[in-house]
Amino acid sequence: MQEGIHPAYGPVVFRDRAANYSFLTRSTATSDKTIDWEDGNSYPVIDVEISSASHPFYTGTARVLDTAGRVERFEQRYGRRGAH
Repeated sequence: MQEGIHPAYGPVVFRDRAANYSFLTRSTATSDKTIDWEDGNSYPVIDVEISSASHPFYTGTARVLDTAGRVERFEQRYGRRGAH
């Protein structure tokens, strides 16, 4: 890697406040806010809107939509287009 052209890559804590979940990883993202981590060190913290702890797909709360039923309801309401 060339010197001086890449962003700093270091430890960062990502925090999902909705799920009260945080994890420590490495990233090029930075923040002015810091948090004291379990190991006693202080790391930059980035608050995220959603993570694997609060995402419906990963938590199993995702709803499955009945798309076939939607098409049939539409055809009942508005009729099926005839062949021209």
